[in-house]
Amino acid sequence: MEERTATLPGGTAMPLLGFGTWRLKGDDAYRAVLHTLEAGYRHLDTAQLYGNEESVGRALADSGISRQEVFLTTKFAQHHPGKEHATLSRSLERLGVEQVDLWLMHYPLKDPGEHLAVWDAFLDAAEEGMATAVGVSNHSLAQLDTLTEATGQMPQVNQIRFNPALYDPRLVTGHRARNTVLEGHSPLRKPGLDHPVLTEIAETHNATSAQVVIAWHLAYQVAVIPRSAHPERISSNLHAARLHLAPADIARIDALSRQPSGTARTRNRQGA
Repeated sequence: MEERTATLPGGTAMPLLGFGTWRLKGDDAYRAVLHTLEAGYRHLDTAQLYGNEESVGRALADSGISRQEVFLTTKFAQHHPGKEHATLSRSLERLGVEQVDLWLMHYPLKDPGEHLAVWDAFLDAAEEGMATAVGVSNHSLAQLDTLTEATGQMPQVNQIRFNPALYDPRLVTGHRARNTVLEGHSPLRKPGLDHPVLTEIAETHNATSAQVVIAWHLAYQVAVIPRSAHPERISSNLHAARLHLAPADIARIDALSRQPSGTARTRNRQGA
């Protein structure tokens, strides 16, 4: 299976196609992640808030796959600023690993001082080797710049809602200019996999609409983490890495953001 990666500052290779685990719990999360790894995924995304780090870690251990082969992300929920180190230590314990490949601030804090303090703690965690790379989630470009101006360190990844209905070329170019990898969660939610543009392109390529949307992300070098509890869909989504869309296909998908269903994209631009 072809694996496309982004090289983070510092040289870490991050697979662009990963597996999201939001809303997967307990044995469901364990089974889904185990199948994900058996199918060939090498990028897992979880979070403190998801309540499934232990299940993800157990599946990783039981898969028999070397830890070094799997890019592992978790996120910190900033309910208690000042407890970053202890929280990450607990996440590592639940995951059964010595470090994560990527640790993300799950969302920005309203208090600017607290927000910067959390980011400082993230940078310290990277210095201590608890996380190979650190980044953020649900941040706008302006919020990325605020963190960088205060610390001199740009987040290496920003994970936001991103799909054809939310496409904004300024987001893509803005992240690229900052050398920050744009990662999209909720990639398959809008405009809906039954949209005629997606189904027509899928039929042309003998693919599924989900594969088309994932391939569209990859064409822009946007990391993407689709989620499913169904083994057949998990395996099917992985095969999107083999699909290369034509420029005309990409342009048609881009245009979906200019339709009424895509008007919500301004939320990402203003304060995602």
